Amino acid sequence: MRKYTTGMVAALGALVLFGALPARAHHSFAAEFDSNAPIKLKGVVKKVEWINPHSWITIEVKAASGETQTWEVEAGAPNALFRMGFNKDALPVGTEIVVDGYLAKNGTRRANGRDLTLPDGKKLFLKSSYGEDNGKK
Repeated sequence: MRKYTTGMVAALGALVLFGALPARAHHSFAAEFDSNAPIKLKGVVKKVEWINPHSWITIEVKAASGETQTWEVEAGAPNALFRMGFNKDALPVGTEIVVDGYLAKNGTRRANGRDLTLPDGKKLFLKSSYGEDNGKK
């Protein structure tokens, strides 16, 4: 009986502890991005964040007006990207890249990345969430 009680107390403690931690909600592609608004961004890598549930690539893009804009591009989870050919050294800061993706619905400078082209022409699939909600790739 004592083992059972100790196990129950430990389980309840774990539930309270993990319930108190903030949860980061995973969103669907359709909730945040517009599959009817493709975009091509050419810019310079400023930062890469290898975080779950999605990695983020921050790039500086020169707009047609000449203004420099900062864009955030959502990519897949780090583990998925590693399986697709990325590694932590694949996108050094300062690398000029081209990203094909889809605009955010809220009008911010955010995009869901589909493909990334490196200066040598090599293409990498960004394993974005597009397709998870609508069966398309």
